[in-house]
Amino acid sequence: MRIVTFLRIKEFAIKYHDADVALKDWYYKTQNSTWKNISEVKDTFNSVDYVGNNRFVFNIRGNNYRLVCIIIFASQKVYIRFIGSHKDYDKINASNI
Repeated sequence: MRIVTFLRIKEFAIKYHDADVALKDWYYKTQNSTWKNISEVKDTFNSVDYVGNNRFVFNIRGNNYRLVCIIIFASQKVYIRFIGSHKDYDKINASNI
């Protein structure tokens, strides 16, 4: 999968150091995947949730943080839309960002 963009992960990890290792783990696992459907995503990350509109929510660092992305399986692209604390995630509508 091609992830757009690593810069969002890097910026978040600078601000929240405790998320750095978990975000890099997510990045490398995702980058090295060739998912074709949600079932294959769940094989890699069993706690992922599909929230509609091609949006997926990943728990990061034991659910302390959430990462929302758009996955386009046909083009093998992942667009990071949101990274934040669980509290910040509760304030957004993940299926619309």
